[in-house]
Amino acid sequence: MNLGLGPPYRNRQECLSYARNLTTSQRMPYKRALVIDSAAGAAEEIVSRTTRIRVILLLLAAMGLAAQAPRQLLPGAEVASSISPERLQQHVNFLASPALKGRATGTPELNRAAEYIAEQFQKAGLEPAAGKSYFQKFPVTVGAELGKQNRATIIAPNGSPAIGERKLRLEEDYIPLNFSDSGEASVPVVFAGYGITAPEYNYDDYAHLDAAGKAVIVLRHEPQEDDPHSVFEGRELTPHAQIVNKAINARNHGARAMILVNDPVPHPSEEDLLVKFGSLTGPDNVGLLLIQAKAAAVDQMLGASGKALAGLQKAIDEKFEPQSYEPPGLRVALGVEIRRITATTQNVVGVLRGRDPKLADEAIVIGAHYDHLGLGEHNSLAPSQVGKVHPGADDNASGTAAVLELAAALAARRRDLQRSIVFIAFSGEELGLLGSAYYTRNPLWPLERTVAMLNLDMVGRARDAKLNVGGVGTSPVFKQILEQANRTGLQLTYSAGGYGSSDHTSFYVKNIPVLFFFSGLHADYHKPSDTADRILPAEEARVADLALRAAMALSALPERPQFVRVAEPRPVGGGGGGYGAYFGSIPDMGEEVAGVKFADVRDGSPAAKAGLKGGDILVEFAGKEIKNLYDFTYALRTHKPGEVVRVTVQRGAERVTADVKLEQRK
Repeated sequence: MNLGLGPPYRNRQECLSYARNLTTSQRMPYKRALVIDSAAGAAEEIVSRTTRIRVILLLLAAMGLAAQAPRQLLPGAEVASSISPERLQQHVNFLASPALKGRATGTPELNRAAEYIAEQFQKAGLEPAAGKSYFQKFPVTVGAELGKQNRATIIAPNGSPAIGERKLRLEEDYIPLNFSDSGEASVPVVFAGYGITAPEYNYDDYAHLDAAGKAVIVLRHEPQEDDPHSVFEGRELTPHAQIVNKAINARNHGARAMILVNDPVPHPSEEDLLVKFGSLTGPDNVGLLLIQAKAAAVDQMLGASGKALAGLQKAIDEKFEPQSYEPPGLRVALGVEIRRITATTQNVVGVLRGRDPKLADEAIVIGAHYDHLGLGEHNSLAPSQVGKVHPGADDNASGTAAVLELAAALAARRRDLQRSIVFIAFSGEELGLLGSAYYTRNPLWPLERTVAMLNLDMVGRARDAKLNVGGVGTSPVFKQILEQANRTGLQLTYSAGGYGSSDHTSFYVKNIPVLFFFSGLHADYHKPSDTADRILPAEEARVADLALRAAMALSALPERPQFVRVAEPRPVGGGGGGYGAYFGSIPDMGEEVAGVKFADVRDGSPAAKAGLKGGDILVEFAGKEIKNLYDFTYALRTHKPGEVVRVTVQRGAERVTADVKLEQRK
């Protein structure tokens, strides 16, 4: 997720640095390459069906799994696969077509995709899960727009003729940023350098500056940019350069407003462009008035005190010393009005009833998200092509197509199904697993009777027949089932854990075993080049065949799969201090609260050791108020492993305080 660095990126390195600094806890939509636990061998070939089942039962018994052995591990295993590469490609062609404009959440085009999915469910004979409808509707915030009450006026010290009183022109001299607060303020102005407090670099623009109740002028990036000898990262920007972090730091120092300005020294030949409104990803409201102004307007503000941006920036970079100061008598009058845009979107849910009188009350969920990035305004990894359709053929028209084909194939074999199957196309995954989080809070099939979840996300480009399957450790039966279900010879690699940046996480935190099918990242990820012609339909059919046979095997288990909470390894840290110390919470991105709600807490993590639990809402961290996830990640970065921080959470009607000893990431 874009945490405020946002377009326009200056170069490829900045874009890569941004992507590298994203964390799983920042919800995000970027799929990590899976940690590989082991390589899967080819499925054992046993000529006699009776012998095969007997051997499987013996193997399961030897693993202590006899009680969970399936009655018939692979019903219809000898039957040729009914998965059609041609139909998979047809589904992808429609979903990733230019007419659907990238299927952004809350758009008419995503609604068209939902209607198409519902039609396919109906053709397959699935029952609507939501009464008479396949649609599970829910509200979502999809953006912001400028209201009518936006204005900015520079008020010179004591009516100085050098400036007097100058009104800035909206979208020409300045622009509000989309995660600004709304309101009015007439306040003194201070220059706060780069707006950075970085104790790890022994640098603080606010060290001797009183910013309380004032507007702070802040340079865009960070000291000694592009200098390989910089105390900062030099050629790679750290998280301190992210706009949202500068805004949080300004608010934490009591500022009422922040005026962002492009730094002139490292970019003398570049046009002083204002950020396009709505292009930055951040919280809905960062808690202070936030605008970007052009350098010419800011130089006029500072001119009465005899200083200019270029000189101030050059002094900071050469001396590595803050040049923060308060120009005598300078004020700014601001009015900012930001209107949040909300929309109604929907999960698409259909049900295929099982045949067994006892087991049919239990269900297996097979799901995939069908939303993508639209025109790339948020989360595009091709910033120069924002405004072009990001088709999302692999991410995730491919997974959606697989779900549609699985619905048809399993419906044709419904006589072999013991348990029921719930098929779900999720909306809002790219905005933070919103659809799956909503479903698990409002399930259309009871979660206590949901025995497993199979998630297909980016399964259209399994080159060299390679496929990653995550979540294998979340039930003891999974690996054996997968190896026996792998009838087409896919090269499987496994990861054990159930967490990840896709919709299976929403089920895992509810103690449901999960499998995550993923054919890997590629150069077209989150770019306009993720087009339908790059899908490998024959290879995707092999992935869908694996999911089909695994689902049939799970349907036939006499006992529901045992759930296992996997002992997750500590997350790996990133360059430039982007990740901070290890805390161990999993945020709930699907529910808007004041603070950060924990969907789960990792076993053995610092948070777990301190007694924090899933469902807690973090409201204070080391004496700082936490309003949203961005506040939390910013606060966490300012503390080191080994430090003990006091945190406060809301647990139901009770406020609970705990001391958490932070740990080192790998």
